[in-house]
Amino acid sequence: MTSLLLASASPARLATLRSAGLDPQVIVSGVDEPAVVAHYGVTDAEDVCLVLAKAKAEDVAGHDDVPDDALVLGCDSVLAFEGEVLGKPTDAADAKTRWQAMRGRSGVLHTGHWLIDTRDSTDGGSGATLGGVASVTVHFADVSDAEIDAYVATGEPLVVAGAFTLDGLGGAFVRGVEGDPHAVVGVSLPLLRDLAREAGVLWTDLWAPRG
Repeated sequence: MTSLLLASASPARLATLRSAGLDPQVIVSGVDEPAVVAHYGVTDAEDVCLVLAKAKAEDVAGHDDVPDDALVLGCDSVLAFEGEVLGKPTDAADAKTRWQAMRGRSGVLHTGHWLIDTRDSTDGGSGATLGGVASVTVHFADVSDAEIDAYVATGEPLVVAGAFTLDGLGGAFVRGVEGDPHAVVGVSLPLLRDLAREAGVLWTDLWAPRG
């Protein structure tokens, strides 16, 4: 068996993986995101989310308590909107301003994935360290100021990239998506399957034992 170790505190990512038959262990990385972005000097949304996903995976892969059979997955999401790269809002006022700009318009959510095979080569480990980005166009509903105020007051948009969710209270405010909807939640299952396969692991081997 090969296990998956998720280097993310996101409950949405964990729930998505569990619904797909996996049961990952979670170790949250201690990465300083602004410092990582500054170190690499990246500005494009796809590059930003990928270097952050890589940094998170590398940080957790270096922990002493990583299981011997683990693939470590780091993820990060950012929204590209009107030439800006948007992560989580800084506060409620920022979230409200973003929604007033985004309503009735579209943006592209980029989710970076980085997978590290920590297994020993004698146990079939490939030594792989590889990544990719899933990009999804998101079309936002033309919500009213009252709806924005009520949504921001819930606190949900303050803790997610782009200030919206697809699988929570914000789902009604998204008219549609073009691409893998799982990537909007924070982890693209098809991309993760491809990365695992490149590391020599079948997707079905990551499924948790059943009954």
